[in-house]
Amino acid sequence: MLILVINCGSSSAKYQLFDIKNYRCLSKGLVERIGQDGHCENHYDAIKEIVRQLTDKKTGAISSTGEIGGIGHRVVHGGEEFKSSTLINSNVIASIEKYSELAPLHNPPSLLGIRACLDILKGIPQVAVFDTSFHQTMPEKAFLYGLPYKYYEKYGIRKYGFHGTSHRWVALDAAKHLKKPLKQLKIITCHLGNGCSMTAVDRGISIDTSMGFTPLEGLLMGTRSGDLDPAVVFYLMEKENLSSAKISDILNKESGLLGISGVSNDMRDLLKAAKGGGKGVARAKLALEMFVYRIEKYIGAYQAAMKGLDAIVFTAGIGEHNPWIASRIKKDLKAVVGKKVKILTIPTNEELLIARDTYEIIKGTRRN
Repeated sequence: MLILVINCGSSSAKYQLFDIKNYRCLSKGLVERIGQDGHCENHYDAIKEIVRQLTDKKTGAISSTGEIGGIGHRVVHGGEEFKSSTLINSNVIASIEKYSELAPLHNPPSLLGIRACLDILKGIPQVAVFDTSFHQTMPEKAFLYGLPYKYYEKYGIRKYGFHGTSHRWVALDAAKHLKKPLKQLKIITCHLGNGCSMTAVDRGISIDTSMGFTPLEGLLMGTRSGDLDPAVVFYLMEKENLSSAKISDILNKESGLLGISGVSNDMRDLLKAAKGGGKGVARAKLALEMFVYRIEKYIGAYQAAMKGLDAIVFTAGIGEHNPWIASRIKKDLKAVVGKKVKILTIPTNEELLIARDTYEIIKGTRRN
């Protein structure tokens, strides 16, 4: 069976086509600058372009869309409702739309992609794979905030966590590297990209994760502040006469590595600046130190939460391409984590996991 994986962003649509028999990617591509002059006008046009590329007589991977057995969509937020990937129907679409309030930048584009596929690729079963679902195993003591309980009951204010598909993939792959069943392992997974998150995976189950109600909580990130005292928000709003929209921009787009260094949110630029002799060297070094320090703090916390640790896994853009981070943390935490803790670097493959989930759900539906 061939599975098409779609990942729609606000101005882009990525795709990969997998042959599920051998988990081989047959084709992949990106439609970008959606809505800009000279490009696809909307996500509907982007899906049409993806179909055109896949079925092109000279360069396409398939002769017709009839060869596609299922479509898997990456969806960021599924709230508490979706604890696993699910077959898409009208009720699921309504729920994804409802959770757009919690993920206004991510869920709406996913919905546009889903609706376009339903119209353009009629009759092909579709599956939603949620970033939040892996973390729905967290206990209340981990996902609740110290707010009046009524706000959780009324508005669902709690830690949801993100990057779940990536954390799940690298945890599964780590078990293969360690040659042990995942259910026997305690693993900390570190997804380090422009957005960063860590998860305590205790015997295959997410028991805590660093991102929270939104992706703003947790580690220092490319442009996001990560953890901070909430009172800082009120203080800055008063002192700088800032609107809620502006303070949100500061915390999400002007902080993190960029805000501290004053140089860039890109790790490559920071490393270059830190080695140079220019004016920004001190702040670039400070940003790098803060980045590593936050990771080390969470490692200590999650090791305590799981009452043990077998492996630490680094993945995503920064995690996969900066071995100095793993070496530094191994050196810093040598006395804490011990020699038995393995430190691994594993490339994430969210698309393949989405394809596998999609296939399993479709296969189960057809069997039943």
